[in-house]
Amino acid sequence: MCGIAGYIGKGRIDEGRLAATMKRMINRGPDHQAVRVFQEDDWNVYLLHSRLSIIDLGPRAHQPLTIGDTTLIFNGEIYNYLEIRTELEKKGVTFQTMSDTEVLLQSYLVYGETCVDHFEGMWAFAIYDRRERRLFLSRDRFAEKPLYYLAKPHGIYFASEIKFLKSLSGDLLRINERQIFRYLVNGYRSLYKERETFFEDVQEVDYATNIVIDKDISIKRNQYWKPGHISKPMTVKEAIEGTRHHLLESMRLRLRSDVPLAFCLSGGVDSASLASIAAKHFGYDVATFSIVDQDERYNEYNNIKATIDDLHCKHTIIEIHNKKPIERLRELIRYHDAPVYTISYYVHSFLSHAISEGGYKVAISGTGADELFTGYYDHFNLHLYEMRKHPDYLTYLNDWKEYIEGVVRNPYLQNPELYFSNPEIRAHIYLNNDEFASYLKVEFAEEFSETHFCDSLLRNRMMNEMFYEGTRTILHEDDLNSMKYSVENRSPFLDSRLFNFAYSIPSEYLISKGYGKYILREAVKGLLNDQVRLDRQKKGFNVSINSIIDFNKKKEMEYLLDNSMIFDIVDKSKIEKLIQRYPLPNSHSKFLFNFINSKIFLEESRI
Repeated sequence: MCGIAGYIGKGRIDEGRLAATMKRMINRGPDHQAVRVFQEDDWNVYLLHSRLSIIDLGPRAHQPLTIGDTTLIFNGEIYNYLEIRTELEKKGVTFQTMSDTEVLLQSYLVYGETCVDHFEGMWAFAIYDRRERRLFLSRDRFAEKPLYYLAKPHGIYFASEIKFLKSLSGDLLRINERQIFRYLVNGYRSLYKERETFFEDVQEVDYATNIVIDKDISIKRNQYWKPGHISKPMTVKEAIEGTRHHLLESMRLRLRSDVPLAFCLSGGVDSASLASIAAKHFGYDVATFSIVDQDERYNEYNNIKATIDDLHCKHTIIEIHNKKPIERLRELIRYHDAPVYTISYYVHSFLSHAISEGGYKVAISGTGADELFTGYYDHFNLHLYEMRKHPDYLTYLNDWKEYIEGVVRNPYLQNPELYFSNPEIRAHIYLNNDEFASYLKVEFAEEFSETHFCDSLLRNRMMNEMFYEGTRTILHEDDLNSMKYSVENRSPFLDSRLFNFAYSIPSEYLISKGYGKYILREAVKGLLNDQVRLDRQKKGFNVSINSIIDFNKKKEMEYLLDNSMIFDIVDKSKIEKLIQRYPLPNSHSKFLFNFINSKIFLEESRI
């Protein structure tokens, strides 16, 4: 896990900008830093690397790494590097290190751009071929590792973080107000619907995408992997056994590390399954870190304790406090180069900090399980729609009424047959966005849209959540929160083979007896304790805004309403009324958090 940055084109970068960029990259890689420069006539390439050592800790694995005419800078992990290494050795390739970095570059030398088809892992990398004067950029299948770029007439800058683009280019980046409007009105789920970021002209390399930049400085994109859903004939037993096999294999690969790993542990099935697999199946000496919120709606302490007691593992419990929340948000926003997307990731920053303080450089989390195995309440409604002609439909419906109806808060999802009359309805996703739009002083309306991956309504929704809405935003926040404290984050559910198998399971098996993630629950039977495994209620990794901001404090209230750029676009009188409401409905609480973040972000943009 590292930080990368670079430039290719006809411009030149002075030593001051290079030094400033390296200084900003230190969080992502405090163990070693280096720059490699190629200058030929009017053609210039700069490759910057900042290393967090995880595999092969010695200096021989430092980057930039050069073999012949090719040089690599790499952020991430190729988890199956040992298997690939064995195959390359059979082809006559010899190695000088034990690193996955060298395996990556040697794979490129053998397979070219199709090398990514062989990788199981997370990555953002750049390979410069000096002989061809060509730069090859790639991002992993799920967009776990960030890769931004800024195109100029004279060349293209790229980096792990936007602040690196700013310091490397020496340019002031203009705020993209459209992205702020999206964030305020439609929330975090809208942020990847368009190819935009919070800064004009700054873009991300998309998931599962390769980019080639040649001598004409044009960008050629290729999506090397396309997710899909094809249901395959199998029994429910085969679905459970296949899931268990692929999940164990994913964990086997992701436990590879030359430094100790920590586990993020909530009260849910996902993270608790991973910690339990590591401890019970692989005999790993597990250490867990957990957040506890005193708000009963989000307090998962009893389930967290059940897993800790079952595993007899080292553990750290972190209680949320509301000490100097504005100052902490400001620090996070400054590092993120953007508003913090959700209140959960304000809280997650405490977790990352504690993991770093505990001496760990790698953290494992349960990201992606909801989107693989039906983890959200709307999945029940979608599943009922898909089962509407199934002979057991009434059984599924009665299970929903018995186990789900009483815990769903979203008014749309309280109708079990929500999709029957209108399969296109998505009003529950941008809940109350018409009201939030009325808070703006400018006209803004952007209807909900989604990408077509497959014809299954349920699976198509889940893949949109995976690649554009839920998982995509979680990974963005996970990466920044973790790397702020020099911690690598690994997500074992984001494994391509596990994904392909999960999306081949017949939809009828996914929900059973009122259990979402039924297949996953059964797959970890005997590994995960039953208190957590059989708990139907989903609290999610969340907290109340009142747990972090005390709206009775005069100082904080004065700050929220003082003069600011935010009131050029938001009606202050409506914010005053909103703050006075208690308790706030969940969607309004999220909007208020987004407002506070946008206010700070706009203030920071002036610095």
